Amino acid sequence: MADTQQVDAKAERKAARLARQISAFSKAHGGAEGQVAYLGERGARIVLVGADGGWGDLVATSYEIAQKAVEKSGITVHEHFDGEFAAKVTTGTYEWKRMAGIQLGG
Repeated sequence: MADTQQVDAKAERKAARLARQISAFSKAHGGAEGQVAYLGERGARIVLVGADGGWGDLVATSYEIAQKAVEKSGITVHEHFDGEFAAKVTTGTYEWKRMAGIQLGG
């Protein structure tokens, strides 16, 4: 029983740390929305989009931890990264050059 409690406490700490990072991102970008994507054994990716169009992501060691983190942070969470949500992302020169480089084999 003690092992289960220890694992749960560790997961709670990880979720709390991620929630603080999500909240900091939200504060820096005038609010934020997110989406949690399952990555298999690697865990889950939390994609964040700020109200100003800025974006970022975090990786959690499990989908459950990612879900707890976004719940604790209080952001709006989308089930899918659909076109309407993706349209909120502002891309800059760096992203366009990077995408062009990938297309051109760079």
